[in-house]
Amino acid sequence: MAQPFVEPCDRGIIAAEACPREIGREITPQRRRIVLAACVLASSMAFVDGSALTVALPKLRAFFGADLATVQWVLNGYVLALAALTLIGGALADHYGKARMLAVGCVGFGLASVACIVAPTIGWLIACRVAQGISAAILTPASLALIGATYPKEERSRAIGVWAAASSLTTAGGPVLGGWLTENFGWQWIFAINLPLAAIAVALLIARAPPDQHATRRFDVIGAAILAIGLGVLAWALSQIGPDKAGASRGMIAVAVVLGIAALVAYALWERVSPSPMTPPRLIDNRPFVGLNLATLLIYTGLSIMFFSLSFDLVDRRGLTPTGAGLAFLPFTLAMGFLSQPFGALADKIGARRLLIVGPLGAGFALLLLALGKNASPTLGVLVPMLLLGISFALVVAPLTASVMSSVANSDEGLASGINNAMSRIAQLAGIAFSAGIASFAFGYRAGLIVAATCAVAGAAIIAVMLPAPARRR
Repeated sequence: MAQPFVEPCDRGIIAAEACPREIGREITPQRRRIVLAACVLASSMAFVDGSALTVALPKLRAFFGADLATVQWVLNGYVLALAALTLIGGALADHYGKARMLAVGCVGFGLASVACIVAPTIGWLIACRVAQGISAAILTPASLALIGATYPKEERSRAIGVWAAASSLTTAGGPVLGGWLTENFGWQWIFAINLPLAAIAVALLIARAPPDQHATRRFDVIGAAILAIGLGVLAWALSQIGPDKAGASRGMIAVAVVLGIAALVAYALWERVSPSPMTPPRLIDNRPFVGLNLATLLIYTGLSIMFFSLSFDLVDRRGLTPTGAGLAFLPFTLAMGFLSQPFGALADKIGARRLLIVGPLGAGFALLLLALGKNASPTLGVLVPMLLLGISFALVVAPLTASVMSSVANSDEGLASGINNAMSRIAQLAGIAFSAGIASFAFGYRAGLIVAATCAVAGAAIIAVMLPAPARRR
């Protein structure tokens, strides 16, 4: 994850698992708690790493003397691997065992973190971040599925509450911790956070994880490769927007765009003939499901543009320390952490569709305030809009999860949740690449945020058009 927020459908992946009690797989409460602790530590490792790194990017850029188009790949190398491989990671967990693949993912993430710490060049660091993304694509779905496979359905709400609270704390505290570590010890220490977390999680899994269950699964490796190529090429093309990009002619960018679009078309065609498609055609033909995912893509693209742009504006232009920049994100993360559950309950009463329209509209207004407040004080220009943005996204996350889960058959809930999370990661990829490109212009900060606001409003419009209104009660 490249920004301080939790993916929209993580809870759906947990809820989609078969109840262990119903299939005769009873696990003692003490053992369940230890497994939950391991899953929380593993997920937190990925959350805190991404959110902490956000505010370190300006210092990291100065350390390597790199341009924004290159630095964005420190985030996007990770996100690209995660977006393309998460669904395969979920299939690996089913095939080889959830606890086993979670342990493998944790070890891989820890080793890649060590390589990030000693990275001598920006290219080395990007390659290590790709390795982290591959590991996260294994551990993230495995940790979520393992919680669902460990806890009976009647006890999952409490387990999800513990997991969600830990996720909120790590995503909220990540930018502050990352800023403090960067300011006092250097950006490399952000990656050192992962080592004890990975070691403890693996130790708990080895000691107390229940025996793994295995299911025969096929892996759409060809589909994942085509998708990674298409997304990677398009992300590179977006990052080359601007007047000061060396080595990228208009012809090269045009070829990259055509190649990227062709790869996405090839992916869509392949998924219709693949024996084990990551995105089955029956889901693509589901209008509400497609609408929800298009809205996710647009809304989270806007959010990603903001997080990347704001980090550099706070440090490079406003002159805040990395710690101060991290504190500026707190209104957003705290508002989401405290209000997501109450707004989820409100969605149950009045319907998710209304909140999924109001939330993105509020987000669009908040992003516009950030753009207009470029020269205002940090309180009016940053903190107030960030608080409004956090409230707006709290309106979105829980209703989005519920809507995605209810738009498909019960047998497709886990797959649908994974696809929706993948869409949010593709949005991160696009938003970061676009931000890195448009930052080359003097008007880049404001223009980027206006584009972000437009994306959020467009997401609300898609929900209004493609998600059916609830039937009126007589």
